Amino acid sequence: MRGALDGRVALVTGAGAGIGEGIARRFADEGARVVVAECDEAAGRAVAEGIGGLFVGTDVSDREQVERAVEAAASEYGSLDILVNNAWGGGAIGRVEHKTDRQLADGIAVGYYGPFWAMRAAYPYMKAAGWGRVVNLCSLNGVNAHVGSLEYNAAKEALRALTRTAARERAPTGVTVNALCPAAKSQAFLRAVGGHPELAALADAANPMGRMGDPYDDIAPVAVFLASEGSRYLTGNTLFVDGGAHINGVAWAPDLDA
Repeated sequence: MRGALDGRVALVTGAGAGIGEGIARRFADEGARVVVAECDEAAGRAVAEGIGGLFVGTDVSDREQVERAVEAAASEYGSLDILVNNAWGGGAIGRVEHKTDRQLADGIAVGYYGPFWAMRAAYPYMKAAGWGRVVNLCSLNGVNAHVGSLEYNAAKEALRALTRTAARERAPTGVTVNALCPAAKSQAFLRAVGGHPELAALADAANPMGRMGDPYDDIAPVAVFLASEGSRYLTGNTLFVDGGAHINGVAWAPDLDA
């Protein structure tokens, strides 16, 4: 039986764990040849080996490494059809006035510049083929202005602006660009609530469906749709794959130091 992504080549950043891993595995199950672009070599290699894909060590805050990952995908498989910008480095929860210049710069480098460099490098391949899919992982944190995560919120909302702008510019070319805002127990989520364990239970309780999503079973199928032929008339959109959490907002109020 044919998969929704048969014959397609996909590059997924941050695919060594969490949502990125779920998407990489699901893409492979749908017939895609997957490039795992990950800074954690052990985790990235394990995922790539498990799905028969290609591992490329990639720190997305480094432009040369991002461009190398795109070139490796095209060199290994002859094309690059799908780009999923998922990587995030994590960060400590803290008030705006306690954030440092370095924290903000690091967040923007990983969450905005990394996807920008990848999109810029991948576009010539997609344009030449007259077909391409870009899926940018954004977040309700930015949409709802959750407290304590300024660098993450800022980077993700900047990425949504990039998504819409690129979608408009590339619409005539057969390349679509969409944002996906998930609510899942990803590695980044688990790190964020590590110092505030009560927030994990709060996140479940606040979700209209009563739980945070699973990366493979809940989030990745929507990424497959956005990466497939079936989404060819959908671009510049933000899809909230969150159990309905975006409808009335989500309680996210860790007790921050004054």
